[in-house]
Amino acid sequence: MSGLVVSELVKSFDGTPVLRGASLTVADGELAAVLGPSGCGKTTLLRIVAGFERADSGSVRIGGQEVTGLPPEKRRVGIVPQEAALFPHLSVEDNVAFGLPGRSRWPRRPRPEAAGRVAECLELVGLAGYGSRMPHELSGGQQQRVALARALAPGPGVVLLDEPFNALDRSLRGTVRDQVREALERAGATAVLVTHDQEEALSMADTVAVMRDGVIVQEGTPGEVYSAPRDLGVATFVGEAVVLDAVASGGVASCVLGDLEHSANGAAGPGRVAVRPEQVVLAEGDRGTVERVEFFGHDAAVTVALPEGVVIRARTRGDVAYRPGDRVGVSVRGPVLFFPPSGYGRDHG
Repeated sequence: MSGLVVSELVKSFDGTPVLRGASLTVADGELAAVLGPSGCGKTTLLRIVAGFERADSGSVRIGGQEVTGLPPEKRRVGIVPQEAALFPHLSVEDNVAFGLPGRSRWPRRPRPEAAGRVAECLELVGLAGYGSRMPHELSGGQQQRVALARALAPGPGVVLLDEPFNALDRSLRGTVRDQVREALERAGATAVLVTHDQEEALSMADTVAVMRDGVIVQEGTPGEVYSAPRDLGVATFVGEAVVLDAVASGGVASCVLGDLEHSANGAAGPGRVAVRPEQVVLAEGDRGTVERVEFFGHDAAVTVALPEGVVIRARTRGDVAYRPGDRVGVSVRGPVLFFPPSGYGRDHG
């Protein structure tokens, strides 16, 4: 039985369509990332699942139960907001227990059972022994994990994470993402992460749902969405790519980079290719001029200008020896993505 099934949601505000038939399925115990730019409708989708907004049409099922007409407190949904939003006057354990004793949202539990559940959830998020601390005594990442523990404590049918890492320093995000992902797995929780961060979605989720103009345009594993995007708009949103005009014939796409093997079986005629930076190979030669080298430690990005007016980026090892002004040879490794005009989709911007 699926943990969450969203079917054909439609929603408008003041006559402006926001959701245009959005559908999403998340299996029990899986984490799905809804990935899209600002204004695509992903936050509205989340709010309808939570019960904070009412859809014009469509349905929401959680754990096999139809919840479309139920108020938020009857849906068994846990929320992890953009900022932890902890109660500053309550200790960590009291924050986590807030939804447990005497709350209408879930059945009342005896105090000892509530204390045991709080300890269990703090253990799940790696904060055992932190119960007596106050929120101001915690780091931003720790506060966010307390918010997750609070969301998990009542045993929700689904946990909704609304861009929960935005307020964290970049240096913290990777670590906290890993900790949150591990906690969700240990809890066996069904979860939906709403984000505009491609790296976040691809690295955390079991399933990635790409949203555009109020609909889910592609849903699949991170590998499927990255390597086999439905259209050019998805290809350029879920990862970096150089887009070039090309003509396909006999399994080869001809463009300024030469005759390239492509992935669109049977395609013929004009279109565009999308070349990922990791496919671009630099070597000795005189094909282009290095314009910029960006060092990231484990790897580097090298920007190369070609005489045809095309600028490409190559991902290479961090010990790259190229410098601006160097002349280099350029080739492409592996099949590229080819899209006929009907498969351009829409640029996410």
